[in-house]
Amino acid sequence: MGRRDMLRRACLGAVLAGAAVAMAAAAQSRCADYVPQPKPQNASRDIVGQDLDAILEQGFIEFAAFDDFAPWSFGEKGEIKGVDIEIGKLIAADLGVEPRFRLVEAGENLEADLRNWLWKGPVTGGKVANVMLHVPVNRDFTCRVEQVVFTGQAYRQQIAIAYSETAYPGEVPGTAYFRYDPVGVENDTIADFYLSSLAGGQLLDQIHRYPSTLDAVAAIGTGEVKAAMGPMAELEYARPAVVKVVSPPLPGFGAGRWTVGVGVHFAYRPLAYAVDDAISAALEDGRIQAIFAGYGLTWMEPER
Repeated sequence: MGRRDMLRRACLGAVLAGAAVAMAAAAQSRCADYVPQPKPQNASRDIVGQDLDAILEQGFIEFAAFDDFAPWSFGEKGEIKGVDIEIGKLIAADLGVEPRFRLVEAGENLEADLRNWLWKGPVTGGKVANVMLHVPVNRDFTCRVEQVVFTGQAYRQQIAIAYSETAYPGEVPGTAYFRYDPVGVENDTIADFYLSSLAGGQLLDQIHRYPSTLDAVAAIGTGEVKAAMGPMAELEYARPAVVKVVSPPLPGFGAGRWTVGVGVHFAYRPLAYAVDDAISAALEDGRIQAIFAGYGLTWMEPER
């Protein structure tokens, strides 16, 4: 399984878990079924001295960001780039320290990512970071991972459709179109599962699966598909001039949008507060919105 596939499974698991919990919440209060988790006991020497005062004294802060995850975080010509990387730089600047980034591989699910890169460390190689970027924030999911403070909500993402204006002149295709028209998705993602289960599987013959959302959008240009479905920012980042991106109504899709923030080790709440203050200030003065605009992306207000 490739790194992007694993990342997709991690994010998909978080979003779907949140949706499932939300449905259960109709019958009970938030986290009513919560079972306390074991607290980490001296999990790693790497976390010693990583509180806010130590970071300010050492003069740098370390961020974990997902590898090969454009437009959020990726390497290009020896440089680490992406929207999340720019947000990390804003946080470091607000604290008055140097930002240091580590591109990491995604685990099987979000809990594994948080365990590996925030509060315990991987089984072999690598160490925890001060802040993990691009963490989906769900109010109910946060009850179940006590070792992490979920904070710094910076933007919202949602599933959207990219389509060829040539294929649909004067039209905006919805999911009903894909009973007959080929549509591209990234394999094993939330868009893939949604379309595969829609209308009792009637769309299955028209679904074309690709290694990434970027590849699915590229297939529009080659004529393999007429449209692609995936997270809006990834569609926007990949689109050529002849492709439009829209977010039409998606019937029966309760998990189609989510807020994204950051994660911090639960023991370092002053650091979590400082990080959230930095992001809040950057939202108020438009710096985060400007980052999205610089990458040609639509910024959507998060739930804070």
